[in-house]
Amino acid sequence: MNAFMPFSYDLFVVAASFAIAMLASYVTLDLARRVRTAQRRVGLAWWAAGSIVMGTGIWSMHFLGMQAFKLPIAIGFSGGLTLLSWLAAVGASGVALELASRETFGRAHLALGALVMGAGISGMHYIGMAAIDMAPGIVWDFGIVALSVLIAVLASATALLIFKLLRRVPRSRRWVYQMVAAFVMAVAICGMHYTGMAAASFAVGSVCMSAGELGGPGLTAMVLMATGMLLVSTLFTSILDARLQSTAQRLTQSLQESNARLREANDELQQRAFADALTGLPNRLLFEDRLIHALLRLERTNHLRVQDRLAVLFVDLDGFKPINDSFGHAAGDLILRGAAGRLRQEARASDTVARVGGDEFLILLEDVTDVAACVEVANRVLASLSRPFEVSGKQVQITCSIGVVVHPDQGERTKLVANADAAMYAAKRAGGGCYALFEPHMGSDASEQLELQNDLRQALDRGELTLHYQPKIDGLRGQISGVEALLRWHHPKHGLVSPVVFIALAERFGLIGRLGNWVINEACRQVAEWAHSGLRMRVAINLSVHQLREPGLVERIQQALQRHNLDASQLLCEITESVAMEDIKATQRTFDGLARIGVFLSIDDFGSGYSSLNYLRQLPAQQLKIDRSFVKDLERSEDARAVVVAVVSLAHALGLRVVAEGVETAGQRDILLSMHCDELQGYFYARPMSADSLLAWSQGEKPAGGADFAPSIFGTSFPAV
Repeated sequence: MNAFMPFSYDLFVVAASFAIAMLASYVTLDLARRVRTAQRRVGLAWWAAGSIVMGTGIWSMHFLGMQAFKLPIAIGFSGGLTLLSWLAAVGASGVALELASRETFGRAHLALGALVMGAGISGMHYIGMAAIDMAPGIVWDFGIVALSVLIAVLASATALLIFKLLRRVPRSRRWVYQMVAAFVMAVAICGMHYTGMAAASFAVGSVCMSAGELGGPGLTAMVLMATGMLLVSTLFTSILDARLQSTAQRLTQSLQESNARLREANDELQQRAFADALTGLPNRLLFEDRLIHALLRLERTNHLRVQDRLAVLFVDLDGFKPINDSFGHAAGDLILRGAAGRLRQEARASDTVARVGGDEFLILLEDVTDVAACVEVANRVLASLSRPFEVSGKQVQITCSIGVVVHPDQGERTKLVANADAAMYAAKRAGGGCYALFEPHMGSDASEQLELQNDLRQALDRGELTLHYQPKIDGLRGQISGVEALLRWHHPKHGLVSPVVFIALAERFGLIGRLGNWVINEACRQVAEWAHSGLRMRVAINLSVHQLREPGLVERIQQALQRHNLDASQLLCEITESVAMEDIKATQRTFDGLARIGVFLSIDDFGSGYSSLNYLRQLPAQQLKIDRSFVKDLERSEDARAVVVAVVSLAHALGLRVVAEGVETAGQRDILLSMHCDELQGYFYARPMSADSLLAWSQGEKPAGGADFAPSIFGTSFPAV
């Protein structure tokens, strides 16, 4: 029987090898997740690096285990075989990580992977043992060798199962399971190694031929430190990558959510940009776009069939304003929505119904054969809209006027809407409740209006708009109490355009907001300029119903006052009685805002509308202006004098000052003064004049056409109102 040398183990190095095995297992489990979840190219990089790190960790455990093995003789390790054992460990690790990166693997994959990994790990161990070049050679117990190989295969199968099972573990508890799994894998790997070591015996008198090569305590410490640092740095890199990926995923998800919200917002903005908010119908912008495309389609098809036509119907509700006045805007909105629904019912699916104004609608009819077909649609619309609407439990009946233009028979393609509009006004002039087909003579007025509208859009930029100022005279003191700013348009071709014409155009085509803002700023600028010349003046400006409904009107007025360093009391805003009562809520909201910042307020043209005294009492106004129609008849009409006396008495009872406009004669002046009218305004004193002329007039220069009235600059006053 052969005698064998006794052997022992350095328990510290054994413990270190187990720690390395456990750390390597933990890092391997983390790397397996990185390989699986990363993008393809990044995953390949993790697989390559992971195979090296994992193989190095397993090999280091094996090498430290052999370094812990002690014989009575000095032993060392052959460099070439040691390197080959490391390569075997890396190869086995590569197989493990490749299988772990798959989404699914069945029993066949598991068995094959376990055999390949087990063979690789066993190869690593026994090649590493062969690196101990003994003479005579190592004596093996092949039963134990077979057991060690079996343990290697089972350990590999266990590792692959752990890879698979850890995918189902929630992220919050993953590290606990991963730590337990690393412990199990370390036990399996160390069990295989030390079982394999137990299969080796060394005969007494054997000599290690590689004793002078790799070995010694220094190498043990170096392998332990290098491997530990490699595994720890790899673990940190993996954790950092996981966090970066998680952050990237969150950012990507957040970006996707933001993009989704942006798409939703964009869709909503497009909906708002192309749809009428009240009725949901297309607006003018979308209608014009569809009209352009319809004309292009018509041109293409008419090369083959010449009978195709399209038509534009301009529908305007008759008598809609009294409904707003009587029932309020909520009822008016209800009728507009109802009218929109009825128009949709009368139109085909291929037609376009749009709302383009307060009570104005457009209908685009495509693929119509003749004028008679268009007339039939117009008659159906007339009948549909003439049916009563239900408003606040009452039956309200309205009619409509329709203008019809058919292309290419009756209208140029660039003027279809304008021509339909002209035909609609012809229907209104005929009494309303009917339709009118476009005729060429109707287009002249429409063309002029269209041209004038385009010119008005550019008038501000061209400097064609100016303000003229008409003085107001204090009835008691005979001094200037302020001026009213009146907008004038000097057209380069048509000369002075009447405000009645261009203000109506501005309101109809949505330009009144821009004009109103310009008037506010220009009036404030002029008051500031007069102040530099020594003239302190209060200026009155007129507000339209459209401005009252605009959000931010009070803020814009306040900004204009601050921009020009003016007291709010130097600005007076006038609103006609009919406008004030048309939307009493908007009026009161705006008046309250203006009163809050200190702007003076006036009800203009009083007596011409149908004011509720209760509403009038609630408005924070400081002034009433008597309508000029009553002033005109003062000298010859008892009724006119009675109305003016009543208005003055009512205003004074409410604490309001009274202004009479349109004073043109000395007789009118005397009557108004005898009635204790507070301020007078009209041609008797002065016509509207430019800012420079007003400054000169205030200094005593008499303008052409004015009365013999020359107030001193030092005689201007601001009565407390």
